[in-house]
Amino acid sequence: MDRIVECIPNFSEGKRKEVIDKIAGEIKKVKGVKLLDVESDADHNRSVVTFIGEPEAVAEAAFLATKKASELIDLNLHRGEHPRIGATDVIPFVPISNITMNECVELARNVGKRIASELGIPVYLYEAAALKPECTNLADIRKGEYECLKNEIEMNPKRKPDYGPAKLHPTAGATVVGAREPLIAFNVNLATNDIEIAKKIANAVRFSSGGLKCVKAKGFEIKNRGIVQVSMNLTNYKETPIFKAYEMVKNEAEKCGVKIIGCEIIGLVPLDAIADVANFYLKLENFKNEQILEKRLWE
Repeated sequence: MDRIVECIPNFSEGKRKEVIDKIAGEIKKVKGVKLLDVESDADHNRSVVTFIGEPEAVAEAAFLATKKASELIDLNLHRGEHPRIGATDVIPFVPISNITMNECVELARNVGKRIASELGIPVYLYEAAALKPECTNLADIRKGEYECLKNEIEMNPKRKPDYGPAKLHPTAGATVVGAREPLIAFNVNLATNDIEIAKKIANAVRFSSGGLKCVKAKGFEIKNRGIVQVSMNLTNYKETPIFKAYEMVKNEAEKCGVKIIGCEIIGLVPLDAIADVANFYLKLENFKNEQILEKRLWE
């Protein structure tokens, strides 16, 4: 591959493996695309799929996966902890090698137009691909989720989609498509079932409430484990590294008399981001990422 784009669509299904397998199968059958990861969460009822390839192949795979999801997932029946507005909830394109952000923006807009015209699914554009300032932030587009958008998309001009009908697809809802820098989905699990504590910590950590730059956070219940979670998206790990987000959650949790019992990363993560964590906690002196064996092997 000369020009590499990463695509990380999120699907509103995390319980039925057979459904996710069929969606992933659509991606696998596209020549020039490599499926890297499929990760599902039953409590969130959501799956994150990661694949890479040449721009045209990635665009085709994203469309086919969205089409298959629209056939297999009914948002009217969907229940889960994670916010969502569509069967294929969000499709971000990320520039990896020999491709610019502007090219990913064009890719996102073309895929969005195709989803709207061929599948009848309304599409919103976000992040670098956004056409409207109020749609830059994904959380703003998903405000009120599927249930709220069902009415507002038809009645509120501010919630009109960028492409497609101002009416949700009967089962697939709406889809958000965009272009962005690499993002790390980082979750911290707490030794309590008090959701208000998780929400309080998330509020302290997220940038929109005065917390850390480039951090989005929400509090969730993990019902099958009887715990709660601070779920974060680190939109720029160089600005706010994993360890910085972890330490702030830890400090806020201690104020509430709660301990951290574990963390998780959803999907893939840049090696440099993990090296930063090791560097911080081991207090390595004069360490350079070029000392990582795998990085030298790839040169």
